[in-house]
Amino acid sequence: MTVPVLDRIQARNDLAWAIAVGGIATVAFGALLYTSWHFAGTLFLIFAGILFGVFLNALTDLAGKVVGGPHGLRLALVCCVLTVMFIGVSVLGGNTIAQQATALSGTIKTQIVNVKGFLERQGVDTSFMELSHVAAAANPGGPAATEIQPPPQPRNLPSAGDLASGGGAIVSQTLKLILGTIGAVGNFFIVLFLGLAFAAQPGVYRRGLERVAPLRYRTQASAIVKDTGDMLKRWLLAQLITMTVVFAVTATGLSLIGIPGAFILGIQAGLLAFIPTVGAILGGLVIVLAAIGSGWFAVVSAFVLFLGVHALESYILTPLIQRQAIDIPPATLFAMQILLGIVFGLWGLAMALPLMAIGRVVINHVRAEGPTADMVTAAPPAALAASPES
Repeated sequence: MTVPVLDRIQARNDLAWAIAVGGIATVAFGALLYTSWHFAGTLFLIFAGILFGVFLNALTDLAGKVVGGPHGLRLALVCCVLTVMFIGVSVLGGNTIAQQATALSGTIKTQIVNVKGFLERQGVDTSFMELSHVAAAANPGGPAATEIQPPPQPRNLPSAGDLASGGGAIVSQTLKLILGTIGAVGNFFIVLFLGLAFAAQPGVYRRGLERVAPLRYRTQASAIVKDTGDMLKRWLLAQLITMTVVFAVTATGLSLIGIPGAFILGIQAGLLAFIPTVGAILGGLVIVLAAIGSGWFAVVSAFVLFLGVHALESYILTPLIQRQAIDIPPATLFAMQILLGIVFGLWGLAMALPLMAIGRVVINHVRAEGPTADMVTAAPPAALAASPES
């Protein structure tokens, strides 16, 4: 009579323990989701630093195949080469980039106003576009500026209250500009520092990730970390080649067509090539808007060039140099880009592909090794001996 009572007590204790563990796990998972949502920008910034570190490590490994030497010396050589290239581009092409960027900004603003006017003439309501300030900036003396700006009225000297409010607005806008600049520069140096730290001692951080996993899963965690690092290295190098080719072809083609700002348009096309599908669409839209001011022949030529570059990227470069790195169905990738872009903004849009690739590596390892290993471990020796295959 004592044994069943003890069994029932043990069963209740086990049930209470299972409920407690499940509740704690649910609360912890909810807290993790809330933290990820609340600090998404910081987490994506750290992830960008990790990607930069993987990129530096990949270049360091390539340098080892060419010049050899210890890891630290090769990393210093890669950093020196990248710094010289960045300084050279800034010094030699900085003035050209700034001039073309200013001219391109004015051209695009003008073309947006022209498109808005064309839609209005066709009877399309464009009030939701809120482009009145763009019209005034693009055409200071045009009808849009006349409609927006009332005629100047004679007035007396401003009062002390007007001066105080105007000064406060100037100070507020100045502070916003300064804080925005500091934030952008700070994010740049955070990514730079994290990338250098990860690339300087990759083994330390790799072993740290492996030790987070429980002891029984440490071998599988080590394989996941290794395969993830190798996959990201291949993808980043392939992405660098793709971005360089897209930049060169776009800039050269736009220069031959005669569209102003060809160099800066090539740069933005190359940078947007980092974002699959969506980046190509955005880059093509900017190119077509910039070409409208040069006539319809330039627009058609620019559109054909965009289609050619997109076909080159999608059907030649990606199958040849990226198929071995990441193989994700386009529809799945596009859907995840839309989801992460809506939830997390630009960070989610840009990091959707590497996040999906990491998730795929983890899922493949769990499906390939986890269930099999667990079944083999859990199977009693008698069951294995009686198995037909044995």
